[in-house]
Amino acid sequence: MPLRISPSILSADFVNLERDLQRIATADLVHVDVMDNHFVPNLTLGLPIVQRIQEVSPLPLDVHLMIEDADRWAPRYAETGAFSVTFSAEAARDPKTLARDIRGAGARAAVAVKPGTPVEPWLDLLDEIDMILVMTVEPGFGGQSFLDDTMPKLRKAREAIDASGLDVWLEVDGGINDRTIRTAVKNGADTVVAGSAVYAGDGSEPRDRIAALRLAAAPVA
Repeated sequence: MPLRISPSILSADFVNLERDLQRIATADLVHVDVMDNHFVPNLTLGLPIVQRIQEVSPLPLDVHLMIEDADRWAPRYAETGAFSVTFSAEAARDPKTLARDIRGAGARAAVAVKPGTPVEPWLDLLDEIDMILVMTVEPGFGGQSFLDDTMPKLRKAREAIDASGLDVWLEVDGGINDRTIRTAVKNGADTVVAGSAVYAGDGSEPRDRIAALRLAAAPVA
């Protein structure tokens, strides 16, 4: 099972964002967190900024929407050319139609579940989605601690995906570092979001931190 690393630019320098995008060119995806200060208590990027990121990014965009009214907005983010668009399970009124609209706009459709949200309802819709994102922190802010009690949910999703035979990815987001990436991959994750662990702010280069994460996960990947 290949491991994909998707650095979150929530931890990048927004004043030097194009530079910081180039610094993670050895990763697999660019994780773009869109927050509206309503669904979560934080405000980040909007559609015009994501469009511009799409134009300069060296990697495909993994757009994660933590916003209200996902049914309206998610397809518009897919239209930017994003590789993947994730909507929050708790914010979708008609998730099946929404997933089809995202796919129709040319992106992979993904659903995110908060730590307290059951994953079981989504396991019956695996043929409608391309990825499940299990949040391993409460969404809204970077730098939080990994929640180990989300691992049973991750294992359950992995078992269902494997049994389905479908090309559905399983992503984790929150609290990932050299230790917790091993836990996440051991429990079934094949795609990992890392923010502060990549943009460490300690003088180390993001490409070196990405390599360290791959190495840390290698024994169980």
